[in-house]
Amino acid sequence: MGRLTGEMDSSERHFGSGWISGMLSVILGVAGLSTVLCLLYPQLLTTADARSYYNVGWIRLIVHVVLIAAFVLGLLSVTLRQSKWLGAAGMLLVLVASLMGGSRASQRLEGQSDVYLGLDFFLLNLILLGTIFIPIERLFKKRDQPIFRGEWREDLFYFFISALFVQALAYLSLTPAFTVLASTQWASGFREMIASQPLLLQFLEIMFFTDLVQYWFHRCFHEIPWLWKFHAVHHSAKHMDWLAGSRMHLVEIVLLRAFTTLPMYVMGFAEPALYAYIFFVYLLSTFVHSNVRFHFGFLQHVIATPRFHHWHHGIEKEAINVNYAVHFPLLDRLFGTHHLPGDEWPEGYGIASHPVPTGYWRQFLYPFRKSVPKSAESADSSASKSDDVASNDETASM
Repeated sequence: MGRLTGEMDSSERHFGSGWISGMLSVILGVAGLSTVLCLLYPQLLTTADARSYYNVGWIRLIVHVVLIAAFVLGLLSVTLRQSKWLGAAGMLLVLVASLMGGSRASQRLEGQSDVYLGLDFFLLNLILLGTIFIPIERLFKKRDQPIFRGEWREDLFYFFISALFVQALAYLSLTPAFTVLASTQWASGFREMIASQPLLLQFLEIMFFTDLVQYWFHRCFHEIPWLWKFHAVHHSAKHMDWLAGSRMHLVEIVLLRAFTTLPMYVMGFAEPALYAYIFFVYLLSTFVHSNVRFHFGFLQHVIATPRFHHWHHGIEKEAINVNYAVHFPLLDRLFGTHHLPGDEWPEGYGIASHPVPTGYWRQFLYPFRKSVPKSAESADSSASKSDDVASNDETASM
């Protein structure tokens, strides 16, 4: 396994080296095998509300094409590359998927279950966001960093965990809102009035109230030491791109969603406005972390942009405890935490001395440690991000 991960991080990535074909083989092999598993065990691995919308005929055709492509690319990598690990791993994934039935694994995607894992949710999210943001970052990149930059596997695993346990996270996050709803039925008239407003107005109201809640939630997680330990995991990312926003501690995810969904559901907004906002913030939260050089002119003072949020992650002293808003920079102006100097961008990202360990499970346990390094304790009180610039010496290769 160590040799395979070493090959994934190899610096020999130029066209014709077999690295690109090998990585594509592994990626397609994982996607193909995961889809085969979803076909075999839909009641366990697929999102219940989505099953009736899937066209199994198209899925089987796509799986067939994906597995063939993964095998061909793996064979090409084995032929071109001195180290055979990437190509062999891709072809092995194809073999396992084929032995499990391949595209013929199932002709139906059925199954009733109250408990499931969202493997299909992970695949669909990864395909959608990757298709949108990888080309944008390659065409309009701010920093010259590869797609598979340092610690990409850790961030992909964060992405995987949050998608896989989507049902459990949704249940934990929505319980406070549903509890309040159940105990405040006397306010049904008010909620009906809110839901009767024009959808655009409801959408803007949701943006404002959720941002107001999240601003103070976010600020507390920076300025209260024991909460900062959880949020420090998110700020430990030394590279910013569309995948970096996925790095969040599970405890923070649950608490963040629990607080921000309170105004969304308790105030009684109509479902179309809720769904529109959820999709909007889903894309925006990815976009503000992305590696793009857009400035947006006067709009950057109206709505959160990548440069605005990158300063929140900046490692410079002036980037400490600033730009908490998710949607409206006006909130930071009102509460004295706004920082968006000229046309400048941060020199680097991360936390002073980088006290948070690498690896998902070490980062998961980090907030629960009884003692932390002194450098981390100083960061607790100020979210300190020193003048030390995070390493960005990787060169673009794809």
